Amino acid sequence: MAVTGIRVTALAGVLLLAAACGTPQAAQPDAAGKQGLKVVAASTWEAAFAKAAGAKDITVIVPPSVAHGADYDPKPSDLAAVASADLVLYAEFEGFAGKLKEASGSQAKTMQLNLDNSPEAVHAEVTKLAEKLGTTAAAKDWLAGYDKAVEESKAKLKEATAGKQPKVVAQVFVTYAAKLAGADVVGTYGPAPVTPSQLAELTAKKPDLVLDNAHMSTGEVMPGSSVKQVKIINYPGADYDLLGVYRTNTDEIVKALKG
Repeated sequence: MAVTGIRVTALAGVLLLAAACGTPQAAQPDAAGKQGLKVVAASTWEAAFAKAAGAKDITVIVPPSVAHGADYDPKPSDLAAVASADLVLYAEFEGFAGKLKEASGSQAKTMQLNLDNSPEAVHAEVTKLAEKLGTTAAAKDWLAGYDKAVEESKAKLKEATAGKQPKVVAQVFVTYAAKLAGADVVGTYGPAPVTPSQLAELTAKKPDLVLDNAHMSTGEVMPGSSVKQVKIINYPGADYDLLGVYRTNTDEIVKALKG
């Protein structure tokens, strides 16, 4: 949700004094060659990428309790956080995020991230972010552990499928979870609710599971059927742990397959 022009102007006025105190300066590299930049992330998803890249000082705008961050309405305190930041991270679909820097009068740099939990996207975004932060070594270490964790999830899911390839219908933003499970994605839906014609088409695919997006669920996708629906998460919690997202999704899919 974009901040309205009137609200942006009002909130900007609240922070004129904060912005006038001076432009925040990036910290000098420490003994390990990392920079202590102050990072403001629009949500815990961007925060997780920043943490993976090696950032230490991270502030999040949208609370983890907000299911759909794109609808968040920023407060003056959020703009105050931006005013003292070195780097502001946001995603294209977060309409409010691009207004934060402008409204606060901050001299912070902004960076748009591709929020996608597929391994390819994670590698690309974490590497790109680490280059911006000056934390490439830390990011490489994290990515090595990440790759190992992804392989462990794949092995656990493969065991649960007993060597068979399950057929899955997935919400468009959680297909990565189906691919990690080695599933055959026979159909996708969303982000809009499923229409009667789509329902008939998806039902004809005879899927074993439906993977729903927990953060923008449209309810029961295939009502009246015996197909199990699994909630898949994209955003981590307050710990900004992206690996926790994979563990949670893996456990939920395994539970559904074994059930």
